[in-house]
Amino acid sequence: MLEQLLKSKVIEAKIVAVDSTAIKAYSQRDLKNKNGKSDLDARVGRGRRGFVLGYKVHTTCCASSELPLAFTVQPCNMNEKLFIKPLLEKMHNQNIEFKTVLADAQYDSSRVRETVRQYGAEPIIPAQRCSKIKNALRIGKDFIVHGAKRLVQLFRKRVSVERVFARAKEWLLLDQLRVRGLEQAFIHTSLTFTAMITIALAAIGEHKPRFIRSIKHYTIA
Repeated sequence: MLEQLLKSKVIEAKIVAVDSTAIKAYSQRDLKNKNGKSDLDARVGRGRRGFVLGYKVHTTCCASSELPLAFTVQPCNMNEKLFIKPLLEKMHNQNIEFKTVLADAQYDSSRVRETVRQYGAEPIIPAQRCSKIKNALRIGKDFIVHGAKRLVQLFRKRVSVERVFARAKEWLLLDQLRVRGLEQAFIHTSLTFTAMITIALAAIGEHKPRFIRSIKHYTIA
């Protein structure tokens, strides 16, 4: 389905955004407060609003169409940086010719930047305050990104992946797991993103490109 959207130019994927979002496990925590009591694959890790027991959905999306391109699901306690290469490799294997990779400061590392460059793309990632990288983007105390105008304008497109997560959770129940185990969490996420891609294909088939992201249009009579 992604191939069809790429051929139709709905998905350009020249600029891609990377991020992760936590989804709660269908389980209570065990006595050690680290794992799931009834979901043995789930782990306690940091979410947006504190610590959560569950999984993280690591995702890349097309910044222009705001549609998912590649993803993986892992226990919540695993570092985001570990999954940059697998995600980029998935896109590469799908012949997605991305030229720019956007990510927030939690992905700041020389290894991540070098990995992105190995795929012929430019990494746009704010540097940590302690970083010695010259002319890099920086997050100020006001939480505003500062740096070269071109880089700042590109980085603003990173919000596209947050919008993907927002739609997936609000309309497609991404964070409403009712199954247990890593494999089932992966299937649940796959169904969510497949629904997104299906809606985009339906909109193109009806010659209504303005509705490629409109879940509401196809779910409410």
